[in-house]
Amino acid sequence: MRRLFFIAATLLAASCSVDGGGGDRAEIYLQRFFGECGAEYGGATDVSKVEGECGIITAMINKFNARNPDLHVSSNVVAWPGYPQLSAQMAAKDPPDLVTMHTGVISDYAAEGLLEQIEPYLTQAGLAPSALTEASRSAVTIGGHLYGLPFDTHGGLFHINTKLFAEAGLMKDGKPVLPRSPEEMLAHARQFTERTGKSYLIQSLVGDNAYAARNVYTYLLAQDAVLFPGPRRIRLQTPEAERIVDFFRGITASGVSTRNQDTPAAIASFMSGEGGIYPTGTWMIGQFEAEANTPGRPLYRSYTVYPYPRLWGEEVSYVSGHAWVVPKRERTPEQRRAIARFFRFIAEHNFDWARTGHLPAFKAVVESPAFKALPHRTNIAPVASTGRPLPGGIQRQNAIEGLIGEEVAAAFNGQKSTRRALADAERRVNDLLSQTS
Repeated sequence: MRRLFFIAATLLAASCSVDGGGGDRAEIYLQRFFGECGAEYGGATDVSKVEGECGIITAMINKFNARNPDLHVSSNVVAWPGYPQLSAQMAAKDPPDLVTMHTGVISDYAAEGLLEQIEPYLTQAGLAPSALTEASRSAVTIGGHLYGLPFDTHGGLFHINTKLFAEAGLMKDGKPVLPRSPEEMLAHARQFTERTGKSYLIQSLVGDNAYAARNVYTYLLAQDAVLFPGPRRIRLQTPEAERIVDFFRGITASGVSTRNQDTPAAIASFMSGEGGIYPTGTWMIGQFEAEANTPGRPLYRSYTVYPYPRLWGEEVSYVSGHAWVVPKRERTPEQRRAIARFFRFIAEHNFDWARTGHLPAFKAVVESPAFKALPHRTNIAPVASTGRPLPGGIQRQNAIEGLIGEEVAAAFNGQKSTRRALADAERRVNDLLSQTS
């Protein structure tokens, strides 16, 4: 914790330059998702005593206002993800001052000239871009400029039932044995299913396009494949993409994986001890860890989590994240100083936010003893450096993920051939990209 206190103290030392020496009280308007929990945490200011995304962000904003009586942040909570409302506000030329945004959406607004580059705010806050992790910084960078303050990094992980892995003979020195090639993964899967009678892999292939797309993105990036030859063109009809889809198609057909499950069913299967690995996001760590600490539950003392294993190429994980963006609008100097001060505060409390399960945006927090002491964080910390987002200039990333996931899941399930699914995904995505600015 000493290092975290040192970081906070260093940031606070910049307060005179950020505060600007006085002036009228500044009012800034913040808009966020992460849910509404004012009834439970509306008066909370001790961030260390609250849990969950909603509780932590609510207490953080409360604490910021309590600490800064010379300014005030008004908050508006929007239904997830909040972008239709934001677009309407921008069209009316009355956007908020600060907005939570998924990093994959930033390019859509930046391309229309609707977001400020945030380097001036970082300078005023005493924050260097080099303090950010590689994964978080690259996720908000477009054309060499930063269009948001990263809040975290999140992506897919292998959530593992260690009791079943031990029964399958796939534990060594108290750690799960993960595959290092597609051939080894299939061999492990067969061994696991033969010895446990349960699925090695739990897959949510019904209505969860993100899962299938995440597999393709991760292993294309690992192979250093050129997924986007240009900002308005995707290339999916490649040997690299075919080998990924063929492999997961084979896994699904071989009897070592669950089938026909949506996300709630897959979560329930994993928590009920019905499978060895459930590939899903960082955001599930807290829920699964709670199960692992509850006597009598199937996951009791039987849970761990690791990054996606290297099956091809290099150690890479596809990642995204949350960020704070600043929509363009007229602001007073006092409001700009208030935004810079809020950015510094967010940086000071990046460890608190990391308790949600997401990875920190700042290197010093990733490397801190306090972060490493959180459950499983040492296992997943490498993602802060090996994580890679899609190229920053690619627009419509959410829609692209949906299109790719839909087509690739059809191939995983045997409803389409690999080549047909990739051709259809490529055509549909290129049609979409041709309509971007």
